[in-house]
Amino acid sequence: MNKNKSYTGIDRFRLIAAYLIVAIHTSPLTSVSAEGDFILTRIIARIGVPFFFMTSGFFLISRYSRDEGRMFSFVKRTVSIYALAIVIYIPVNIYNGYFRQTPLLPELIKDILFDGTLYHLWYLPASAAGGILAWYLVRRLDYKKAIAVTAVLYALGLFGDSYYGFAERIPAFRYFYMLIFQVSDYTRNGIFFAPVFFVLGGFLADNAGGVFGRNGFISQSAERFLIKNCLGFAVSFALMFGEAMALHRLGVQRHDSMYVFLLPCMYFLFRIILSFKGKRLTRVRTLSLVIYIIHPMVIVALRLFAKILHLQELLVENSVAHYFAVCILSTLAGIVITVFTDNFKPKKRTTDRGTDRAYVEADLNNLEHNVREIQKIMPKDCRLMAVVKAQAYGHGTYEIAVHLNKMGVGSYAVATIDEGIALRRYGIKGEILILGYTAVSRVRELKKYDLSQTLISFEYASVLNKQGVFVKTHLKIDTGMHRLGIPWDEFSKVEKIFSMKNLRIDGMFTHFCCADSAKPADEAFTRGQIAHFYGLVEEMEEKGIPVPKLHMQSSYGLLNYPELSCDYVRIGIALYGVLSSPGDDTLLKPDLRPVLSLKCRVALVRNIKEGESVGYGRAYTAERESRIALLSIGYADGYPRALSCGRGQVFVNGQAVPVVGRVCMDQLAVDVTDAGEVARGDVVTLIGMEGDGEIRASAVADNAESISNELLGRMGGRLPVIVKI
Repeated sequence: MNKNKSYTGIDRFRLIAAYLIVAIHTSPLTSVSAEGDFILTRIIARIGVPFFFMTSGFFLISRYSRDEGRMFSFVKRTVSIYALAIVIYIPVNIYNGYFRQTPLLPELIKDILFDGTLYHLWYLPASAAGGILAWYLVRRLDYKKAIAVTAVLYALGLFGDSYYGFAERIPAFRYFYMLIFQVSDYTRNGIFFAPVFFVLGGFLADNAGGVFGRNGFISQSAERFLIKNCLGFAVSFALMFGEAMALHRLGVQRHDSMYVFLLPCMYFLFRIILSFKGKRLTRVRTLSLVIYIIHPMVIVALRLFAKILHLQELLVENSVAHYFAVCILSTLAGIVITVFTDNFKPKKRTTDRGTDRAYVEADLNNLEHNVREIQKIMPKDCRLMAVVKAQAYGHGTYEIAVHLNKMGVGSYAVATIDEGIALRRYGIKGEILILGYTAVSRVRELKKYDLSQTLISFEYASVLNKQGVFVKTHLKIDTGMHRLGIPWDEFSKVEKIFSMKNLRIDGMFTHFCCADSAKPADEAFTRGQIAHFYGLVEEMEEKGIPVPKLHMQSSYGLLNYPELSCDYVRIGIALYGVLSSPGDDTLLKPDLRPVLSLKCRVALVRNIKEGESVGYGRAYTAERESRIALLSIGYADGYPRALSCGRGQVFVNGQAVPVVGRVCMDQLAVDVTDAGEVARGDVVTLIGMEGDGEIRASAVADNAESISNELLGRMGGRLPVIVKI
């Protein structure tokens, strides 16, 4: 998800929320109707601050976060703004006698940490504290538990806020809240109030815009999505309205910021807001924040101005006019400040980060398409196990696995324990199967990160069992490939493995060694593997051994033997929209689309005279005056050295041009004499589409006398992954 691209609904609602908060502090309807003003300021306008918390959570919190940098940046920025606001309002605090209170220091510390040094500034320390708490809860506990914990905190806050009249009747509760109010004047703060909205915002960031089914992503029409959430908001708001009015009539509110039905109300409202997408209104973010911070100063200035000009009746006593005057003046001041601060911001780099040299571009729309195409041909009640080893075949483990997880894919296969641990640290949920060997000394890590280990031999299973740590496993059966696994005809060993008390066997599988081949002998061999595997399953059933979930088919196994009925299919290369070799002919031919493009920049263009050579070994000598472009990519980035001296070609300005000379570790040269104007910084496509042309990974691999699997798998070293969606 590109959160910086299309959420114009959030930007537009920032201003609405800011004006609602101004309403809370100006009471626009007091001169018209006291009850109407209560409804506006104490019910409707109460959605303003939670919206800002949810927006911060939406852009800050994700269980897929890889590092703490974003959180620290948010806190640093919030604290900096808060410090500036405190300084700005010192004159107002002096005027209203704030510094004459005793004891001053404890009150000052309490206000700085919780209440704000002016009534509206509490939002900033609440944002910092609530953001930190919510971020760590989501990282440590995941959303369900994080929502549960923050909901409990919110409930405690309720009884110190809108429901305080009930809590104070119980001595233990009254004493509890007396202690709290010695530290913070309100439970409307960063501990009790803010965290749950931050978590809800993060949850919607990871789960916005679709319904997730058991086997994958099921899209939902925008119209149905909007109607459903509008209905949810209407019902929730009606319930919150009734709740607030009932509490008001009972007179139990100590403050009136926190309602039970504010939570579902904000959940549905935010989903509605997310459905409005378009061009980002980047300046609105700053403008809304400035309006929020500056409007109390505008109120003071307006009252002073009205008193001097004897316009109090119009600009102060008329609450409606007073409100609109404050909004207009705050907005004008905000526009001036926003434009002024924009002039001092550092200019954005002309080149996006990560694309200044060489990079992989991952098209997540094509990934989604491939998942749906594969699911169409999968056996009934079969689940997709996404193979994301070797940096998801060079596409970027984080980018691919996170997107698949958001789509609802719940099973993954990796080659090593460290790949599995990386997935967990990225926030991936579901089963993660390690297909290869793991040292038994790391058995506690298998349990800690909830990973499933392949049992690669009887001896390995025995040693793993003796470690005394209960772990999840899948049993690998060797049906003829003679690589890893227990031989299919050694039933006694299989039986013993199922009796090992520290191994939970959740699955059993085999691997085809020539499922990609249409040769009669190879097809017969694969059929033999299938018969061996099913024969073992039948023997287990006869002996009363519970049969775990089964899987045999990899990409070619599914495409050439789709009739096999198993619990999983392990899809690797096909998931990424390519086949191993360009000539591969499969029984089924789903519409698979390449996910990966390989691109780089032109580092230098130089003119070469006839007879001059380029690169190591003088392997290329110009036969005419030529223009040579040096590209910022080499074999250390995964581009094969075997494509030297004309065996490889790339797209420059939409035209195929040859690789000349030898491919180096970090760069290569191409002849752009006939490619039109080429300059430093131009983007070059080595794999992917450009204009009407396409260079497929399988063709590149074939030219290098390899297969797509190897070519793509070597690209996971130092190339950054840029997401295209």
